[in-house]
Amino acid sequence: MKKMFLKLVLFCLCLWGLVGRGALTPKDQLAEGQRATMMNLINAKPLSVMEGDSVTLNSGLTKITDDDQIEWIFLLINLVEFNKRDDRITVYEDVLGGRFRDRLKLDKQTGSLTITNITTEHAGSYRLRRTGGLYSSKIISVSVYTRLPVPVISSTSSHCFSSSSSCSLVCSVVNVSHVTLSWYKGNSLLSSISASDLSISLSLPLEVEYQDKNSYSCVLNNPISNQTQHLDISQLCPKCSGDSNDIIPVIVKVGDSVTLNSGLTKFRNVDLIQWKFGMKDTLIAEMNILAGKVTVYNGPDGRFRGRLNVDHQTGSLTITNTTNEHSGHYRKEINGVIENMLLATQNEISVKKGDSVTLNSDVTEMMNDDLIQWTYMNENAFIAGIYKPTNSITVYEDALDGRFRDRLKLNNQTGSLTITNITTQHAGSYLLLIIG
Repeated sequence: MKKMFLKLVLFCLCLWGLVGRGALTPKDQLAEGQRATMMNLINAKPLSVMEGDSVTLNSGLTKITDDDQIEWIFLLINLVEFNKRDDRITVYEDVLGGRFRDRLKLDKQTGSLTITNITTEHAGSYRLRRTGGLYSSKIISVSVYTRLPVPVISSTSSHCFSSSSSCSLVCSVVNVSHVTLSWYKGNSLLSSISASDLSISLSLPLEVEYQDKNSYSCVLNNPISNQTQHLDISQLCPKCSGDSNDIIPVIVKVGDSVTLNSGLTKFRNVDLIQWKFGMKDTLIAEMNILAGKVTVYNGPDGRFRGRLNVDHQTGSLTITNTTNEHSGHYRKEINGVIENMLLATQNEISVKKGDSVTLNSDVTEMMNDDLIQWTYMNENAFIAGIYKPTNSITVYEDALDGRFRDRLKLNNQTGSLTITNITTQHAGSYLLLIIG
């Protein structure tokens, strides 16, 4: 009999909506309202809103009658009550630690509730209860999402790159939840990783061939917003001077002077010549022909102080008493036309077989954005490097059949390279490239 009773009850509930009916008694209204509540629980679609925005919980009513009383409830606690006959609104702002204070606005015509300047504390289920006249009930679920940070793309490699090599990258974000982090190649998804409801950090690696001309981007998104960071491979993975497609460096012995030629013999239709240094293109010298003025600057950490001369006839730049700190990337701009140059400093050292030797960078302390790379020029092979933005050190001990295995030590503060237990196999030229 118990099974039959349950079946009969379910059958009657299903049949209720099929039978024509007249005016409902108060008891019937209550039962109808409870049934509507259950259907709302089953079919409710959550509202999604960004933290700091406003959201309106729509009552679904077009007009409130004089007999109506409206209640909005959150976590079984009344937030707002409206008595239409008395035209009285009661707002319980101090409940739940005052999280709704100065945030609630009720529309007297429809009973809809607006929450302003919403936070994640306001996420959850809200119940509208209408009593007095006809009974009805409605449940609305609200999801609140925090504003997304812009993802950060960085290189995980400490060396520079040839046009035939690949670059290891990572895209990362911190303190995020309910998000997905993705790499795209053009509009095609390459990989992705998602965060749960916990506030965590995410990182997603990517390997890119240097000569790859496709557009890459890292995207962080949640159901209602996204943030995109586009990849600039030339900035994160700088080219090496040893690449056959790159510029041949100008080589100068430490302590000597070197002249970077402007390529001009006279100033015809030339207004301004500028010389810049490093990956940040720091201005170190300029010649304003129209004003008849030459200005030289000390450069990063004063490394060019008292060492720069600009030829007043040609605009060529001479660097005197060079040190390893002056090696790197130079840019010449004449009336906006750009030409890139590389300068490498040369040291001569003699050492006995079996001893250790330190190749001194002459840098007292690396800057936060510096890159140092050591190349064994006899066979054009990278052997060690430091990439300061990620504070990573890479030593290629297995290069050249392992002749440098267990012999290389790189100073993280100065970038100087020590070779221990040296043999005749290690004789030759070593190129130090400093980019910063």
